[in-house]
Amino acid sequence: MSLMARRRALRLGWQAESLAVLLLRLKGWQILARRFNVPGGEVDIIARRGSIVIFVEVKARATPEAALAAIDGVKRRRLRLAARRWLIGKDWALAGVLRCDAILVMPRRWPQHIADIEPLGP
Repeated sequence: MSLMARRRALRLGWQAESLAVLLLRLKGWQILARRFNVPGGEVDIIARRGSIVIFVEVKARATPEAALAAIDGVKRRRLRLAARRWLIGKDWALAGVLRCDAILVMPRRWPQHIADIEPLGP
């Protein structure tokens, strides 16, 4: 991938995540973290509403099917790993409901929030 293509992809990703944050805020979610990275894992958005904490993978593609398909097994493992690391020392979060969600971003459409795409367990 050329440098220009990589920059474009990063910009598109940041815009998709910003749109996802807006959607979550409108739905009453408090954003706890964005782009949480640890060795071997990453979560695009971590949010909380009441006793529910969600770890969100954001994907921008032409169709919802393509966006969901892009969240493959490797991406799901990275999401689970980062979520578990973020939870260390956060007993308040462990007492509630934990979910891995997806927000699918498509051109000229409102983002689609899909709850519970991946179990957080081992």
